[in-house]
Formats: sequence, structure tokens, C-alpha cells
Amino acid sequence: MAILQKHGKNSCPDLASIKENPADNIGQAGSQKKWAESRYGRWCYQPIVSMTISRFLMGLLQGVHYPSLASLCSQKVVESERGFLISTVGSGSYLGTLVIGGVGSLMLDLYGWESVFYVSGLLSVLWAYCMWKYLLKGEGPIITLESLGSAGTQSKLSKRNWLRLFRQPAVCAVIITHLCTASTFFTLLSWLPTFFKDTFPDAKGWVFNVIPWFVAIPSSLFSGCLSDHLIRQGFDTASVRKLMQFFSMGVSSVFTLFLCGTTAFPTAVALVSATMGLTTFSHSGVSVNVQDLHTLYFNPNWVIMVYFSGYLIEATGSWASVFGLITVVNLLGLGTFLSFAEARRVDIDLAKGRYHSIHI
Repeated sequence: MAILQKHGKNSCPDLASIKENPADNIGQAGSQKKWAESRYGRWCYQPIVSMTISRFLMGLLQGVHYPSLASLCSQKVVESERGFLISTVGSGSYLGTLVIGGVGSLMLDLYGWESVFYVSGLLSVLWAYCMWKYLLKGEGPIITLESLGSAGTQSKLSKRNWLRLFRQPAVCAVIITHLCTASTFFTLLSWLPTFFKDTFPDAKGWVFNVIPWFVAIPSSLFSGCLSDHLIRQGFDTASVRKLMQFFSMGVSSVFTLFLCGTTAFPTAVALVSATMGLTTFSHSGVSVNVQDLHTLYFNPNWVIMVYFSGYLIEATGSWASVFGLITVVNLLGLGTFLSFAEARRVDIDLAKGRYHSIHI
């Protein structure tokens, strides 16, 4: 977003020349104008298509990665160690944002916005090659007819309890809270660079693209250590998850509201850093609570709120409306989680109830 904010207004010189010469409406000049307009439309349309396809492919692969991770943690990691594990895994994404935010801002100023996409794309390809070559040893999973048959049987059996599973208040609470958490986080992630560019035009991009993530990484690790420590001390698991989520959605909303009236750049950076740092506590709250309930993973559609926030900015011209919306959504998710969240395997309880009814 910072890249688009900085270069979007000057990226189409043909349109600027058209506006400066309104007399080119007849004859050869008019044809040149139409050619420039068509060229402008094609030029600005292609990046949107490529970005959409890239984001689609990223989401497609994430749809495999995160459910696999949740299933592994639920089956292989004990309850008192899940918080730190998920927080550590989550801090990896913050580290990537930190690196590309800092280095990318410098590359943006020195070499142009294209260099950021080239370097990040090459790093992604290099990482995929290393994963394939050294971790998977160049071999993919071996799928047999027997494994396909057994998987089909298991999925068919599990489908019988899907409706009963989603009738559980704890499951619905996790879905709603996860949706609210992801929506507010990605709204901040998408629009904060634009907020800083609009409010503080002379601010350095590497400052507000780096400092909040310097805070987010240790904050995420601390929340994981704290939650696991409280569980080992004998505190109820559900209460610990709710406490972490309270910091993530409740306390962070206070700092988000303070952004509405800030006029100093250092204060705004400090408030955003506190907001993003506290938001990471969700890794020890709702994110790990999914594994307390079941081996499945919920992947919410957060793009609607990101789009609606952009509409609010265009309609009202005020960032206070966006920060107010984030606070309302946070409080909605927090209230749902505090009221209905639990920390027990609902799929096992459903299976026990089914077998008990058969026995009767």
C-alpha cells in the first residue's frame, strides 16, 4: 500500500499530458488522445489482474498450510506448550513483514517500486526450492489407492457430525472471533501505510514499516510464554485463552482509538506499535483455542472489511471512522469469545454422545 500511495499518482504520464492539453479533441490530436487513454487503461489494468492472481494463489496455498499446521499442533503438541509454538510460528510472518518493510522501503527510494516485487518474488521461489530440495529431499508424498480409500471413508464418517459440530456455541464463538481478529488485523496492515502517508507526508517509510513489527515479534513470543506458564501453574485453559484475547482485542482497541486524535508522528508510531504488539496476543488466544476444540482450522474471509474501510475513507475523508469500525468489530469478537469460548475437544464429546446413544 505504501508503494501505491507513493507512486500511484505519477505512474501514468499519458493521462497527465491529456489533462494538460484539453484542446486535443479533434483530428489527429483527438486520435492521439484516444490512443493515450486506451494505453493508460491497459497499463493500469494489467497490475490489478496480476496482483489479483498472485493473491489468489497465495490464499490457495495458505488453505493447505494453516489447516495442516493446526492439525499437527492439535495432535502432537501438549496443551501447555501450544501457545508458545503458535506464537513462534506467527512471529515468523511478522519477521518477514519487518524485513520487507525495512529493506523494501530503502529499495523503493533507491531503485523504484519494481525492485520490491522482483526481490520478494525471487526470495519466494528460492525458499520453495530449498523446501523441496533439502526438507522434502526432492520427493513428494506417495499416494496409494489404499490411502485414498481410507481417507474417503474417514471423510464420509466425519461429515455426519459437521452439522452437530457447528451447533456447538464454542465452535461458533471461535469462528466469529477469528473472523473479527483477522478482519481488524489485515485492515490495519493494509491501510496503516496510507494513513501515515496521508497524515504525515514527510515521514520516512522505513520508520512506520519497521518499528511496529520490531514490537510485534517479542510481544508474540512473550504472549506464548505467558499463556503456557499460566496453564502449567494450574490456571484454567479457557480462562487463559480469554485473558490473552482480552489483551489482543480489548486493550489494543484503546490504543487504536487514541490514533483518532494524534497529530505527532512519534506518538502515532508508538500507538500503532502498541496496537500491533497487543494484537499478537491472539496467537495465544483464539488461534490456539481452535486446536483445543478440534483438529480443523477456520480460515475467515477478511477482505470484505478491508474493502469497506477503503469505502469509509473515500466517503467520510476521516480516518477516525476506520479506527472506530476496527474498535467495534474487536469488541464484538471479544464479547462473543468471552461469553462462549471453551477449551475442550468438542469432536470427542460428540463421538462419546453418539456411542452412548447407540448403547442405550
